[in-house]
Amino acid sequence: MINIYPAASRFSANHGWLKSNFSFSFAEYYDPDNLAFGPLRVFNDDIVAPQNGFGAHPHKEMEIVSVVLKGQLQHQDSTGNIEVLRPGEIQRMSAGTGIVHSEENPSTDEEANFLQLWFFPNQQGLAPSYEQKAYDQAALKNNLLPVVSNEIAGEQITFINQDLTLYLSELDAGRSISFQQEPGRRIYLFVLDGDLTLNHEHILNKRDSARITELTDLELKTESGAHFMLIDLP
Repeated sequence: MINIYPAASRFSANHGWLKSNFSFSFAEYYDPDNLAFGPLRVFNDDIVAPQNGFGAHPHKEMEIVSVVLKGQLQHQDSTGNIEVLRPGEIQRMSAGTGIVHSEENPSTDEEANFLQLWFFPNQQGLAPSYEQKAYDQAALKNNLLPVVSNEIAGEQITFINQDLTLYLSELDAGRSISFQQEPGRRIYLFVLDGDLTLNHEHILNKRDSARITELTDLELKTESGAHFMLIDLP
């Protein structure tokens, strides 16, 4: 089953310094029928104005993945990590038993656009931890590149405490790519830019998403080119 969620169906909030789009219930947006998709609890698409951001705030028992699409984001946490996240890098923070962090746009003139995903961990009571890695952006070309995983290991792959793998891809116009997974699992698909046709019939455009169940084979094709994220979930 493939369920399509157009970009316009997301909840939008504009706080001046922050523009947000929520794919799942979050903050002031609550829909009891849209709380999560498997272990995926939050998928936020945020734009933060220069010299603004989220002050120190706590998290607990959540795996948090951040992906900057434009600009930069400075992270600081209570375990002593201070690092700037840029396009081409992935950040994973395991909140575990409790962590406090802040996220700021350090630029004086450029907005920061980033995605933040929250996943339920595969076990409670983990020690808080943090990891940030760069990946080969050229390797996205016409390829599904794993950048976060519990199963696949590699120098450019960020480990996460959940049975999932997050892939990024950039397909050239007219190209297609296939994905197979084991029965009983889920796929979450999010189009960052361009267009995708799923299994020859479902069309997604920029910022559209799909929640896919009961399928083991998925074919993705683009007419004009596509930059997208695919998450293989339990």
